[in-house]
Amino acid sequence: MHLIPTQDEVVALLRETGALRDGHFEYPSGLHSNEYLQVPLALRHYQHQRLLSVGLSRLLRANPEIRAIVPELSIVVPATAGLPVAFGVCESLRAKKVYWAERDHDDQPMHFRQYVEPEPGEQVVLVDDILRTGTKLAELKKLLEANGAVVVGLAVIIYQPNPDMIGFGSLPLYYLAKLDARYYADAAHCELCKRGEPVEKSWV
Repeated sequence: MHLIPTQDEVVALLRETGALRDGHFEYPSGLHSNEYLQVPLALRHYQHQRLLSVGLSRLLRANPEIRAIVPELSIVVPATAGLPVAFGVCESLRAKKVYWAERDHDDQPMHFRQYVEPEPGEQVVLVDDILRTGTKLAELKKLLEANGAVVVGLAVIIYQPNPDMIGFGSLPLYYLAKLDARYYADAAHCELCKRGEPVEKSWV
């Protein structure tokens, strides 16, 4: 295994742990895909969580501008599911702190917990296990900036963009592997459905 895991090594690890599966899947959004991916299935194993988080931290440290601000850097995630990656990256980088945003209900905006809020000028790297649509990360970025923080980078274990992905402009993006799944808007447009392949519904 390399100091920074290669694309092939990451994909092999995901398949070994059942985090990446081939087939015919329907996501809650209605999208159909030929791949199922849930990175937390790999992160259940400490040695894999450590390997992936350290690899991601090394990508960040390779940027001299980020390396220079590490002692004052905050790692922030858009939901608690990304915390294993965030704490692993924070520990490996020796960054300052980790915190996260959350929602009280799905139809309500993100917010930080009571007494947890960014400081004016605070430099932040957004971290998560996966980037698909970018909706949560974009909302988190907006929330942080509204509180005076400065977002300096975005780091994820897996970059798996779907057709509705939000752009992040010139914000540096770091990832260990990119997966190009095939997506179909719905059953009517799905080639897998047309071939009569059984569909499995994904919970998340």
